[in-house]
Amino acid sequence: MNNKNSNGFAHRYSQWVIRWRWPIVILTIALAISAGSGIKNIAFEADYRVFFSDDNPQLQAFNALQRTYTKVDNILFTLAPHHDIDVFTPSTLAAVEQVTEQAWLLPFALRVDSISNFQHTEAEEDDLIVEDLVIDALNLDQAALDHIKAVALSEPALHKRLVANKGGVTGINITFQLPGKEMDEVPVAVSAARALAAEIEANYPIDVHLTGMVMMDNAFMESSIHDMSSLVPIMYLVIIIITFFLVRSFSATIGTVIIIVMSVITAMGLAGWLGVKLTPPSASAPTIIMTLVVADSIHILVTLLALMRSGTEKRAAIAESLRINLSPIFLTSITTAIGFLSLNFSDSPPFHDLGNITAIGVMAAFVYSVTFLPAFLAIMPLKVSQRGDRMTQAMDHLASVVIKRRKPILWSSIIVSLIILSFIPRIELNDDFVAYFDTSTEYRQAVDFTTAHLTGNYLLQYSLPAGSSNGVSDPEFLAELDAFTQWLRIQPEVKHVSTISDTFKRLNKNLHGDDNAWYKLPESRELAAQYLLLYELSLPYGLDLNNQLNVDKSSTQVIATLDNMTSIQLRDIARRGEQWLAKNTRNSHAIGVGPGIMFAYISERNITSMLGGTFVAVILISFIIMFALRSFKIGMLSLIPNLLPAGLAFGIWGLMVGQVNMAVSMVAGMSLGIVVDDTVHFLSKYLRARREQGMDAEAAVRHAFSSVGVAIVMTSVILVAGFMVLAQSTFGLNSQMALLTGIAIVMAIIADLLLLPALLMRLDTKKSTAKTDQQTIIKSSPQGDTT
Repeated sequence: MNNKNSNGFAHRYSQWVIRWRWPIVILTIALAISAGSGIKNIAFEADYRVFFSDDNPQLQAFNALQRTYTKVDNILFTLAPHHDIDVFTPSTLAAVEQVTEQAWLLPFALRVDSISNFQHTEAEEDDLIVEDLVIDALNLDQAALDHIKAVALSEPALHKRLVANKGGVTGINITFQLPGKEMDEVPVAVSAARALAAEIEANYPIDVHLTGMVMMDNAFMESSIHDMSSLVPIMYLVIIIITFFLVRSFSATIGTVIIIVMSVITAMGLAGWLGVKLTPPSASAPTIIMTLVVADSIHILVTLLALMRSGTEKRAAIAESLRINLSPIFLTSITTAIGFLSLNFSDSPPFHDLGNITAIGVMAAFVYSVTFLPAFLAIMPLKVSQRGDRMTQAMDHLASVVIKRRKPILWSSIIVSLIILSFIPRIELNDDFVAYFDTSTEYRQAVDFTTAHLTGNYLLQYSLPAGSSNGVSDPEFLAELDAFTQWLRIQPEVKHVSTISDTFKRLNKNLHGDDNAWYKLPESRELAAQYLLLYELSLPYGLDLNNQLNVDKSSTQVIATLDNMTSIQLRDIARRGEQWLAKNTRNSHAIGVGPGIMFAYISERNITSMLGGTFVAVILISFIIMFALRSFKIGMLSLIPNLLPAGLAFGIWGLMVGQVNMAVSMVAGMSLGIVVDDTVHFLSKYLRARREQGMDAEAAVRHAFSSVGVAIVMTSVILVAGFMVLAQSTFGLNSQMALLTGIAIVMAIIADLLLLPALLMRLDTKKSTAKTDQQTIIKSSPQGDTT
């Protein structure tokens, strides 16, 4: 479609909107309400596994292990006495007993492990006694308490797992079997656990901290709810204040807010109809949509108000503003949607939902901006402030500076950009799923306390094959298993190792009169098998060995509990463990798995997948810009201000912060779709002046500043404000993504108002063939390009 036909359509369309303003207002509101009715179907997903695609190798390995052994979906009660030196007092042990007994009654509870129900074994003449370590705590004398303390602090299965190094803190671990059929399973389990914790704190001088994978699942959900309930209202307030401050019009501000509401409920409603379940990333979509929606309205409003300030009648100004901005707004909406749709290349499904919901919201905003907004403004009274003239004068002054000093600006921009980009290699990927949560959250505080005083939060799990049914009793296998266990225990990152080899040693000692000299592995397969059978027959219901052995005893699970560490360190110790097994065992080759490992690899996988997504987005957006602007050279030149901001944001982050999580893989595609808007608006006004008014590059740059400079600044201010609000999220992925995107937007406005004009005047030297009056060139209408 050529420019003449495009202008003709835009003119006819603008007149049609003004004519049918009342039906348009009513129908668009009805459309938003209809689409928004799907919000009732939206639910929150409470499962950390949703961050991983079905073909994620770490997830597949973890699921395979979960199907073989007892699941590690757990809640860990960490009990910290207020005044006692250690937990080995009648009162504290009674609290442990109470939690242990009542925990079996929690919804979906499968297993409960604590120092009170630990199955302590000891010899009594020729018999093996297997019983709870703590029985009737309130009636224990000091000798019994000392015995319990000695056993707990020397038992490898308990020390640094369920009792602290010096006994000051203890833990009760509840394993859950969540059916996965209802969305409220996690909240129900957590609510019951919190009620039990509150009961213990009310009856004993003890603080209770709740951690574990079920609590983490719940923290993901609570973070989503928190962001939607707290950040969205703040965002509305910020937008209302900034929009009114910039446009100084009550009607224009109200119209903008209504469009925001309609766009958000349309996007979220359609997400509900499509069955999308909200996660922390996708829960940020309303805040992002609210931020992006304002841009369309601002461009229409700035041109409209400028025309009215110059004397144009309101409805004529509305029609003219719509005619001028219809094509650029459509173009920027498409490119923004493409940028967010590129998130579908991510290896993490929640970011697919974020991209799709935001893309729907952006396109809904376009529809409402070119239908509802002009129709609404045609109905409402509209007063004009003369403040816009001062802003236009500021843009004219900036244009003069850029034109006069274009060479220094160009070369200094290149030099500064190269310096900043050189810091990108300093960025280190680190996905610590605990650090995803702000220190103000209950879950993060509980994890930090537990890690500092009891045990680690990361589990590294290995399933070691023994080679045959009942092969775990083979002395050679047990020797390899024990050697691996000892190797793990001397690693600086490891806090605790859970292994069946310790049980074999303890049983061998017990059945040799509790002689410490026999604390070693059985020497024959038959003897080991007999020990194991005798022990299993003595265990109470719910405390079997399925957490360590598979059904036919052909493999065993070794679980290393790790200290806090970076994802690089986590990948490193997992890799070292795999290498040790490959080198030092016959057949027990295994890979380290666990939730921490899954998150440790997620950045690398996402960056790899998002490189393809960003490349596709760049190609599509560049093609659309070239086609719309009808210039291959200008389209290629636009890549510089479109791609550079994300690179500069990464460089600044590398200089100031250093570590990033998987949010970094999303920022390039997202920011590309956002920052391209201002570039398109600037270039469209520049080319309009070049082609239709016959201006040279210098005059066309001045015209672009005058026509769209104020709108670019306004939209950028609102975009940055919006992402800074999102940066207050208690969820680290959202806050880091928002900060990086906000930095990219700041870099984009600098690039669009300084670097881009300098590049245009340097490279676009072809003289225009159009004829125009020179006076018309100089007196181009400020912020009201009527050509």
